[in-house]
Amino acid sequence: MRLILLGPPGAGKGTQSKILETEYGVAQIATGDMLRAEVAAGSPVGMEAKAVMAAGGLVSDDIIIRMLKNRVSQPDCQKGFILDGFPRTIPQAEALDALLHEMDMDLDAVIALEVNEPVLVERISGRFSCKTCNAGYHETFKRPKIDGTCDVCGGHEFIHRADDKAETVHARLEAYNAQTAPILPYYRAQGRFFTVDGMAEMDEVSSQIAAILDRLHALN
Repeated sequence: MRLILLGPPGAGKGTQSKILETEYGVAQIATGDMLRAEVAAGSPVGMEAKAVMAAGGLVSDDIIIRMLKNRVSQPDCQKGFILDGFPRTIPQAEALDALLHEMDMDLDAVIALEVNEPVLVERISGRFSCKTCNAGYHETFKRPKIDGTCDVCGGHEFIHRADDKAETVHARLEAYNAQTAPILPYYRAQGRFFTVDGMAEMDEVSSQIAAILDRLHALN
């Protein structure tokens, strides 16, 4: 099973990838994690990426694709893998297709988590956590039982991640819509594109994804 999960920041791609990893025995591949692992391992391509980043540059698609080739060749990808948020552009999608063709691998499905953007902004921008134990809360949906006191450890200091500020979320959504959304028709034209309701409860999203995979398995 080889999948791509797409969706804007905060749609739940990482959460659903972890669930699929556990249930199907496939590997979750997030490009950020892969990049850090290659750099930490000191591999040739990792050192190449490190030099680019040290110079203040962006890691090229060519470097990412070469890292990906190394990653999908590892034993934990034998049963398949889930690409979490990659590719992000049409050139990356085309490079990925070329890589999979070279490695005699087929992509089973591209699943996009669709969201209501205003609701997603509210969902993300309202998040905060306990500074001491990292317990998570939300301004609207999950406040501490006693205002100003963590339910878990009794701490009184809370933090909001910079990435969760409404203006930051809006900027990330704009970047997604400009750069990544155009690849959806690319995969739709290939007949392997599916959508699920990313605003549903986590278990319901998982059920929708499982139903898609079941249909694909039945066809094969």
